[in-house]
Amino acid sequence: MKKLISVLIVASIALTGFAAPLAKPAAKPSTSTKAAVPSSETLEKELQNLTWPQFSFVVKSVPKLKTKVDAYGSAGWKYVQGRYRTYGWKKSIDKLDALEKKQLSELIIKARQRETPKNLIRR
Repeated sequence: MKKLISVLIVASIALTGFAAPLAKPAAKPSTSTKAAVPSSETLEKELQNLTWPQFSFVVKSVPKLKTKVDAYGSAGWKYVQGRYRTYGWKKSIDKLDALEKKQLSELIIKARQRETPKNLIRR
């Protein structure tokens, strides 16, 4: 009798243990989350359309982009200032992960909302 009860207990534990994996797996990120991250091309165009003070603010706030420019010292920043509207930023933006791209997008929006003194705007 004790063997029968032991077998029933072990069997019930085993059955409940195997029932858990049959539950639905964790949900994958929805496509709306993926859609919320702009493409590298879009980010590049938005970045190139900023004024110099706005652009500088954004690039200095993104470590991977800042490092790329800082590697050339002050000459690098002067070069970028003269060519940031036509320079191909896509390769650098491609190296950012989805979270960093989303943060870059938010920084661009924030930079646009910032007031820039009229005398600093380069046209």
